Amino acid sequence: MPENLPFLIFGLGNPGHEYRGNRHNFGFMLIDRLAVRLNLRFSRLQFKALTASCEYAGHKVILAKPQTYMNLSGQSVGALLRFYKLPLTNLLVAHDDLDLPPGTIRIRPDGGSAGQQGMNSIIERLGTDEFARIRLGIGHPPGQMQAPDYVLRDFSNSEMTVVSETLNRAVDAALTFVTEGLDAAMNKYNRQGIGNREWGIGNRE
Repeated sequence: MPENLPFLIFGLGNPGHEYRGNRHNFGFMLIDRLAVRLNLRFSRLQFKALTASCEYAGHKVILAKPQTYMNLSGQSVGALLRFYKLPLTNLLVAHDDLDLPPGTIRIRPDGGSAGQQGMNSIIERLGTDEFARIRLGIGHPPGQMQAPDYVLRDFSNSEMTVVSETLNRAVDAALTFVTEGLDAAMNKYNRQGIGNREWGIGNRE
């Protein structure tokens, strides 16, 4: 990765208090957990995103949460990359993933959106899918529930232990990406997580 350039860690979610606890806001939750770890507060609106930055282990890190709503996320990430003149190798996007079991994280160097609307927007705006992403598993909807209803539903209290432990591991993975690179992050953190495929009792809220 190029030296002396910031790393942009960009979380996907929807702005607004009513969406804060949604499964679809898992990416925002990771950015918030990173901000706690790095002792940062979001006090700046920059290119349609709340941003915060710091120096970490000799690297500048920029955290960003777009305020455009999920399906327009590409507007913000594209503008931030241009403003900071960043190569795609310095970008990490965090998002929820229906195809991964709860408690699982997967870091990938590229790939399609798998129907995730924020990722669709970013890939369309950047004109490529060749950028790193950290996928946060939420599992499939229970019973006959449709995916749009499921992702816009809050995590239940019974799910929060798995959610919190997943976020802690994802924070470690994101910071490893910054300090040691993508391959090291994948090698250390791409393994089965601590959850299960059905969230235990969490789906019977």
